[in-house]
Amino acid sequence: MEDLKSDRILEIKDDISNELRKAGYAEIGACIQCGNCTAGCPSGRRTALRTRSIIRKAILGLEEVLSNKELWLCTTCYTCLERCPRNLPITDMIIFLRNLAVQRGYILPNHLNLCRMFYDTGHGVPINDEKWNIMRESYGVSRVPPTVHTHPKYVKEVQELISSVGFDKTITWGKYAKKEEKAEQK
Repeated sequence: MEDLKSDRILEIKDDISNELRKAGYAEIGACIQCGNCTAGCPSGRRTALRTRSIIRKAILGLEEVLSNKELWLCTTCYTCLERCPRNLPITDMIIFLRNLAVQRGYILPNHLNLCRMFYDTGHGVPINDEKWNIMRESYGVSRVPPTVHTHPKYVKEVQELISSVGFDKTITWGKYAKKEEKAEQK
């Protein structure tokens, strides 16, 4: 784990660890920082993901855990839970932290684009590529799947469901997206 130097700590907010506890993850305080989660992480072998670091920052209440792009590198395979000597639901905590990050405006541009595509089309996978249509036909299925692509009248229903939980407001902003938009304008 990287050293947490006082000049690197941006802001400590107990509300992050308190949010985890309120959501039913009171056992986060039982983490002994053994590193088994990081050592066994398949994604961590190929990326900058250090699960132990994410959990430590959450325990400390560091706001930077929500803006850290590492949070999004977890593939939710649950290997960390299987290896944890305290049997902590680490993957579930990471998913919760991601949800909290999105609520606070920390969403990666690619994820934001996917959310917007889902809202606009009712589907998370684009099918406007001819090669995919040909491949579907080769398997003996219709070129267009039996989703909102073949039933566009249901897109409105999907949008109403998204709006009913307020997610439509969430996908219109995002700190990462705003930073990237400003960089593209320069």
